Amino acid sequence: MTVNMSKGQAISLQKADGAALTAVRMGLGWQAAPRRGLFGSRTREIDLDASAVLFADKQPTDVVFFRHLVSDDGSVRHTGDNLVGGAGQGGDDEAILVDLQRVPVHIDQIVFTVNSFTGQTFAEVQNAFCRLVDETNGQELARYTLTGGGQYTAQIMATVQRAGGAWQMKAVGEPANGRTFQDLMPHIVPHL
Repeated sequence: MTVNMSKGQAISLQKADGAALTAVRMGLGWQAAPRRGLFGSRTREIDLDASAVLFADKQPTDVVFFRHLVSDDGSVRHTGDNLVGGAGQGGDDEAILVDLQRVPVHIDQIVFTVNSFTGQTFAEVQNAFCRLVDETNGQELARYTLTGGGQYTAQIMATVQRAGGAWQMKAVGEPANGRTFQDLMPHIVPHL
């Protein structure tokens, strides 16, 4: 059963039988919103990028994004850059896979972000979401809808953090501006 998350909500990453999750996928999907013009509706391609920043004691230690597809330790992997989106409410346009069992013990948080690399605002995006999937069986565990449009170009989507030996996901949903994860670092720190 999927949990539709709201901003700030946290859920435990544990299976219904009490077992811990071993591998998860953070998926991102979106569509360009149609724009009305002189000759009718048209859409413009929008390049959103998913990133995962790995933290140890509130210090960034590694990042996975379209130019660095695999973490240095191999536990986090980006499936590749999608330059136009299109899945919207269906499948994922970009995905980041996390092998929770391989994440080094000093990593205590992974922060997922989304940026509009081409600079369009979220007012020009529709049906955008991030979701967490149990990679071992494909079951969607949680979904966070990136709603509200707005005149910002990025969002801190969610964190996955260790809590008492288990992992927990928190929907952050904090709007920001920036074309890359580097631009968002000052906005990420308050959510650690």
